[in-house]
Amino acid sequence: VASNALDLIGNTPLLELPSLSAATGCRVLAKAEFLNPGGSAKDRVAAAIVAEAEAAGTLREGGTVVEATAGSTGISLALVCAAKGYRCHLVAADDVSPQKRELITALGATLELVRPAAIADAAHPVNVARARAAALGDGSIFADQFENLANTRAHEAGTAAEIWAQRSRECHTRLDWPTRGTVDAFVMGAGTGGTLAGVSRTLKRRKADPRSRRRSLPSVRVFLADPPGSALFHRVEHGVLYAPQQQERTARRNRYDTIMEGVGCDRLTANFAAARIDAAFRESCAMARRLLRDEGLFVGGSAAMNCVGVLRAAEVLPPGSTIVTVLCDGGQRY
Repeated sequence: VASNALDLIGNTPLLELPSLSAATGCRVLAKAEFLNPGGSAKDRVAAAIVAEAEAAGTLREGGTVVEATAGSTGISLALVCAAKGYRCHLVAADDVSPQKRELITALGATLELVRPAAIADAAHPVNVARARAAALGDGSIFADQFENLANTRAHEAGTAAEIWAQRSRECHTRLDWPTRGTVDAFVMGAGTGGTLAGVSRTLKRRKADPRSRRRSLPSVRVFLADPPGSALFHRVEHGVLYAPQQQERTARRNRYDTIMEGVGCDRLTANFAAARIDAAFRESCAMARRLLRDEGLFVGGSAAMNCVGVLRAAEVLPPGSTIVTVLCDGGQRY
């Protein structure tokens, strides 16, 4: 029996994707994060940010949690604040999906919509949210999901540890497998970079069970799946934050954006900087309909993009490798 709604966050299953396994010759496993109570992996981040702020004494009774969000983190924060008795004020770009807007307000949060803007602009959602939190004063916080390393810590302690434990339990029942806990590669996109950082850091330092036939596992390979319009691909591959949309002759007055809601970034965040990534792929979200047709999974564009990244990773991995990705949220909110 769970003691409260927040105890339902995490411990989501690893789900095999048979159609992708058959297509790649690898074993494809996906963390079903859409099964969190708020419907996405951001539940973990919201709960961790609030818990750490409470422990530090910066968030107190009667306080407000303020955040800039593309929607999913806002939904999760609204849920956590409702369960904890805090107010929640969210700032989002006005191109966020109407489904997310409706869900945020239904959960009792205040939603402020602003025009998309560059991060250096005071009108950028992050800067607006920071200003709103400062105006509220002591006892309220700016969640700051992009720079707040509670984000990474939530996925180190939760998502990554669960992946490893789930694989270890499964391998333990398979006497024909030479190692326990085998994960050969992890693939996903990045918004804040928290999931990628937390999972990559944890999986890369894990060792095999000492009872296995090998004393240690080769390092897990981590791949970034990055959508058009994001600068992170070139950061990983060439060490420079750059996207073709930033070319001087084609730059627009208003900030360009990626084709994916909440995925990709035009700056280096503290969470993304903590990630340990081996390579990056340019990806699109054309996979969503295939997952619905072949797997019976109705997922959002970011989850679909992650699965396209799996196909690219399989091309450079040995046959039979185990590739893990994340189904970030469901398609109902897009």
